[in-house]
Amino acid sequence: MRLKDKRILVTGSTTGIGKAIARRCHEEGAQVIIHGLEEDLAKATSAELGEAPFHLCDLSDPTTPAQLIAFAVAKLGGLDGLVNNAGVVTRAQPSEMTLEMWDWTYAINVRAPFLLIQAALPELAKGRGRVLNIGSINAHGGESYFAAYASSKGALQTLTRNLGDTLNRDYRVVVNQINPGWVLTENESARKQEDGLDPDWYTKLPKIFAPAGRILKPEEIAAGAVYWLDEDSGPVSGCVVELEQFPAHGRNPDKVDL
Repeated sequence: MRLKDKRILVTGSTTGIGKAIARRCHEEGAQVIIHGLEEDLAKATSAELGEAPFHLCDLSDPTTPAQLIAFAVAKLGGLDGLVNNAGVVTRAQPSEMTLEMWDWTYAINVRAPFLLIQAALPELAKGRGRVLNIGSINAHGGESYFAAYASSKGALQTLTRNLGDTLNRDYRVVVNQINPGWVLTENESARKQEDGLDPDWYTKLPKIFAPAGRILKPEEIAAGAVYWLDEDSGPVSGCVVELEQFPAHGRNPDKVDL
């Protein structure tokens, strides 16, 4: 077991990538704290992971990150790892973007991870604590309707590199990030159906979007996450890794109809 007896908090862990990471951490021997918004989903995830403790809170409230860390420390007696997975995917064209949507996106995707790290630092610094931020390949640009979401993930990426240097040097706490590509989560499946696609849309993807014939599974992102929470990754810090099946930059189709 790669994470035996490690104490890890995974935010946004009642569905999708976060749940897959929490499940994999549990399978690898870690004690896990679950976080989310919906009590029914949290209870179901807790039962699946051996009655793991859970805490419900809205991370857009700047007072809740410290409360969540305090809950985790009280339940587990300390903290060895923090996975900042909770995030919101907001979609609006630039002309339609509201100040409220912009601020909400940044509050959850950028401010909350920083406040969680800040609150967890005293515990993480007791050992070689590990922070893993979950970003997105959209940090490099994204579609036209992703101005707030993509730029918030770009900010998170810069925060990872900044804290990855500072906290490793001053506290022996490493901070890294993975940027998942297109992943078949429950929410992504629902969003595409809301956009008018068939329920089985993910089985009909052209290879320009899915060279392997399918998109990634949450469990595959979770497998990558374990490496950064495991001590085998050593002192590597401030690293951002894309987890996608094609290059995030400089990709051109073989044939283009003009």
